[in-house]
Amino acid sequence: MPDVDVANTGLLPAGGAGWPGRLRERLKERLGPARSGRAETIAEARRRIVTGALLGGDAVAVLVACGGSLLVMAAAGAAAGLAPAMLIGWCALQIGALALCGLYEPIEAEPIERLRRRGLAAALAFAAAVLVGGGPWSWPWSWAATGIAALLAIPLGHYAEGFVRARLVRRGVWGAATIVYGEGAAELARSLAARPELGLRPIGIVRTADQTVEPFRTVVPPGPSEDAERSAERMASLLEAAEVAICTPGEREPARFAWLTRHPFRQVLVAHHAPEVETVRLQTRCLGPVVGLVVRRAIFLPHNLRLKRALDLAVAVPALLVFGPLIGVLALGVKIADPGPAFYVQPRVGRDGRTIRVYKLRSMFRDAEARLAEHLAADEAARREWDRFCKLRNDPRVLPGIGGFIRRTSLDELPQLLNVLRGDMSVVGPRPFPAYHTERFGPAFQALRASVPPGLTGLWQISARSDGDLTVQEQQDSFYIRNWSIWTDLYILLETVPAVLTAKGAR
Repeated sequence: MPDVDVANTGLLPAGGAGWPGRLRERLKERLGPARSGRAETIAEARRRIVTGALLGGDAVAVLVACGGSLLVMAAAGAAAGLAPAMLIGWCALQIGALALCGLYEPIEAEPIERLRRRGLAAALAFAAAVLVGGGPWSWPWSWAATGIAALLAIPLGHYAEGFVRARLVRRGVWGAATIVYGEGAAELARSLAARPELGLRPIGIVRTADQTVEPFRTVVPPGPSEDAERSAERMASLLEAAEVAICTPGEREPARFAWLTRHPFRQVLVAHHAPEVETVRLQTRCLGPVVGLVVRRAIFLPHNLRLKRALDLAVAVPALLVFGPLIGVLALGVKIADPGPAFYVQPRVGRDGRTIRVYKLRSMFRDAEARLAEHLAADEAARREWDRFCKLRNDPRVLPGIGGFIRRTSLDELPQLLNVLRGDMSVVGPRPFPAYHTERFGPAFQALRASVPPGLTGLWQISARSDGDLTVQEQQDSFYIRNWSIWTDLYILLETVPAVLTAKGAR
């Protein structure tokens, strides 16, 4: 059993000089190589609940995908020869492929990587079905039906996982029990608690004596009112329950990391703040005695730009065909609410800093700018809100009724599908802002933003949207540009649907 020398790691009880030797024995009793039976049983029960719930959600999603495939084939007049055994067999293959790709280990990957694995699982299941050959898969229409089901299973499985995760989070079951150790532990723990999709559930922080107590379940060391014996007991319980430990950077990081690795956590993570490099799917490379981080600027590679353009056309063309009649109806509603043009063209900052003409349904009065200037001059609170967000929650420019509706649901943005077809915009990217908005950012971020085409939707739209101030906008757009992949775009497109339907963060 390893000797748990807490005093040598910088962990000192508040108001004390170190851990008494008799309490080190208490820790040794609780923190040997084998976790206590009770803690391991609880952790295993949580994992089984999560795995079972995810399996159930995927089973429903796969069955719905099969039903959708049959409907498509029936509409095409090709469902007569389909064998039920074919789709039933594919369901089993799909669930097996999802398990093989690690979709039932919620701490193993962040959401975009999980979506990529779903795509990989669908491809594996389809390939396995085709390679089996013979039997129910010998008929070409069966291949088509299986392919349609595989494609439908990707978004349906993604939404099913989100549904299951939300309910498990509310019940305190989702995610691996995690402790955070070191400087900035409370801030990182708050961030993890706000993003349960990352699969790490903070149960406590280990802090140094000069930090203030934060509102987490367990904080060690405690304040000076608690004696050292109770402090050691709480710390032992905390470490015993944790499955994952995160070590934050600081002067004593090597000692902390070494101390954490001496205990049977499932994972020990070293946290580093690296805003200037990609963080999604970041790879490491051995450079002899040191570890190198491999940074790829994927969005700037020519073949990725062509792939992104192909996705733009694949989304924009059918979307215009589907939403064209709706755009016409909304345009009529705008003209009834306020006679005048139903559409308007606004100059925005595009790629390379050039000005592009962005199309929108008119959601504001024709004298909108005069109304805004008058309102800001008369209302100091509104002026402060405008200075922070460049938007107003109660905007006097917006047409009553139809104007507020199309802005909340982002339907006023649908004409920008024409901008996507023209190549001025992409379906996913940083939003095209007016010049006065862009000028509020620093030169470095303006240059980064100008390196990619603006988008119809983006990471900011599915997270903070209008609730995020300029700092949040900069963080979200920087993260997107530095971490781009085609799966990032697909993830944002899928998440845009619930964001629009719930009008999250709309102003």
